[in-house]
Amino acid sequence: MVEDPHCHLLGRTPGLPDEVFEHDGLITKRHIRATALAHLRPLPGELLWDVGAGAGSVAVEWCRAAEGARAIGIERNSARAARVRANAERLTEPGVLQVVEGSAAGVLDGLPVPDAVFIGGGGTVEVVEHAVARLRPGGRVVVHGITIEAELVCVDAHRRWGGQLSRMQVETAQPLGSLTGWQPARTVIAWVHQKRSD
Repeated sequence: MVEDPHCHLLGRTPGLPDEVFEHDGLITKRHIRATALAHLRPLPGELLWDVGAGAGSVAVEWCRAAEGARAIGIERNSARAARVRANAERLTEPGVLQVVEGSAAGVLDGLPVPDAVFIGGGGTVEVVEHAVARLRPGGRVVVHGITIEAELVCVDAHRRWGGQLSRMQVETAQPLGSLTGWQPARTVIAWVHQKRSD
């Protein structure tokens, strides 16, 4: 596995190869992750909540992208939480990425106020409401999902708070017999919102 906590090998630009992360398949894929981070806009010293962290790829890249950026990864699955910690140890400065184990609904109240929130797993109406309410003025929230239920959450959020609603489809070239064809990944719905600063 690659070790690059000081960003000397892989740089700071978001969109690291999926292969640098330990994961069980539940990871925000490279193209989609780069888009999420473009909307989250990591800034020096800011704090991200990565809800449903999975492999922690968004939190790791947030911490790498800006000096002093910090993240809290929320993950209810203990094996995945361990992977987030392992990825943070190899790819971020010590202490910048904290992992909190538990369901989002049960732990968000006890966390420091975020500058940005990424909800990649476990997105419910209640979790999104809580994230928007706790977000600092001017803060950004990005919700991703691949299920019909997640799509309904994103549509509800868009109706309530505005922002941008989109669907993303990525296809990669893969062998097809002796030729090459396009292999589509699951379509990702995204809701992006910036909280008013007044």
